[in-house]
Amino acid sequence: MAAEPLDDYIDAVSKALALPVEDAWRSTIRANLEVSLRLARLVDEFALPDETEPAPVFSV
Repeated sequence: MAAEPLDDYIDAVSKALALPVEDAWRSTIRANLEVSLRLARLVDEFALPDETEPAPVFSV
């Protein structure tokens, strides 16, 4: 069975950070990454006009 790209990513990042990842955590980590990537894709696909500038003051 071929490894999923997110599994390869989890392995690479955990190795780079010297952070052990228990097998029991893998599905939760993968689910979190899937949601994060889906949300990032929405932001990335949102087209902004070229003249768009950041707001000078942010308020709620």
